[in-house]
Amino acid sequence: MANNVTGLTRIIKAAGYSWQGLRAAWQHEAAFRQESIAALIAIVIACWLEVDAVTRVLLIGSVLLVVIVEILNSAIEAIVDRVGSDFHPLSGRAKDMGSAAVLLSILLALFVWIMLLWPLLR
Repeated sequence: MANNVTGLTRIIKAAGYSWQGLRAAWQHEAAFRQESIAALIAIVIACWLEVDAVTRVLLIGSVLLVVIVEILNSAIEAIVDRVGSDFHPLSGRAKDMGSAAVLLSILLALFVWIMLLWPLLR
């Protein structure tokens, strides 16, 4: 049966599903909570700093990217765990790759912050 929800109703339903996903990540994923709190602190700092708009957007965007990648990693882990608890090399690979994506996003955020703020700290 096709889903015939369109227009504003579809947008409202999609927003509800997104909210459910954020709540699930907060409730079930310690890494998401930790990274979200760190991102919130970084966003406050980025708004407080006397920098131009482009720099502020890059600072904030880089930390939001970490949170986004963590949500995707958590989704990968959830579906792998749903498939089964028996060890399988592909399951381990999927989880490791998701974790690597989070690590790379964190390193990118650190790089962006250091590169953009280094002139201010000198």
